[in-house]
Amino acid sequence: MTYTIVARCDETKRLGIGIATFSLGVGGYCPFMARGVAALSTQAFANPALGPMAVGALAEGASPGAVMDQLQSADPGFGYRQVSIVGLDGTVAMHTGEGCRGWAGHEIGDGFAAFGNVLSGPPVVAAMAEDFRQSDGQELSLRLLRALEAGRDAGGQAGAGGVHLTERSAALIVRGDDIVEDLDLRVDLHDDAITELVRVHAGYTPYLPYYTMRARDPANTPGQDVWAKDNLGDSA
Repeated sequence: MTYTIVARCDETKRLGIGIATFSLGVGGYCPFMARGVAALSTQAFANPALGPMAVGALAEGASPGAVMDQLQSADPGFGYRQVSIVGLDGTVAMHTGEGCRGWAGHEIGDGFAAFGNVLSGPPVVAAMAEDFRQSDGQELSLRLLRALEAGRDAGGQAGAGGVHLTERSAALIVRGDDIVEDLDLRVDLHDDAITELVRVHAGYTPYLPYYTMRARDPANTPGQDVWAKDNLGDSA
């Protein structure tokens, strides 16, 4: 009962993951990153142990396709999993097991994969993929958020009897070469997790210049409250 987009940005060479689900705390056990190499998510009867296994193999130089084969060999329950790996070069490896609860499926594009399980139907994944394509050239985190919104608006998750399941947790992760510029935002329990994630992103990103300054030039960095008042008109 999760839908996800994993992607790389052609311009910045950053990797990102946007994910939303009825389950709780999804940012802690589904998305993984091998910095400068690949991004991945393992979901649908999620087995978090696959993440570190994949990251280790990717960091040692294995291709996304080879890593997917390794995961399949190592996991007896792989037929119940949904796994996507997107490499920094745009290579995509995707698996939707036959044991995933329906509707489950995926769509692969240029440097991205949109996928999900326990969804209302194929339009959810199609809407995510199309929105991501149409937002080409925009900042990666915004593209990922928009794709999640598109999936939600196309029907999102549907449980027993076709009853809509709201998104109760969501996460947004974007990483590049510089750890200072990482984005790792999570909503672990909320009645409308995607909307809340969008709100958190909008509130957090204006502070990125300050957090960069704090890491790179601490001697000349004012207190956060002072910087916020001077630069954002904010007292927080």
